[in-house]
Amino acid sequence: MEHVNIHEAKTHLSRLLARVQAGEEIVIAKAGRPIARLVPMGVARDRRTLGRDRGLFEVPDNFDAPLPDDLLTAFES
Repeated sequence: MEHVNIHEAKTHLSRLLARVQAGEEIVIAKAGRPIARLVPMGVARDRRTLGRDRGLFEVPDNFDAPLPDDLLTAFES
């Protein structure tokens, strides 16, 4: 990870962005102290398809039944 000062970042921004786009990370520093990090944006994800996992899990009939007393006591103590 390379460190560049603010002046260099302003002067060579397009060159630095090309390097970031290629996968590099670059730290911008002011008076030797890091203040920002240039990183590539994440890859856009495909939209999720509703119902894609239909049939992989079945909700049991007793899903919302009260917990047994011993289990309820374990959670409450």
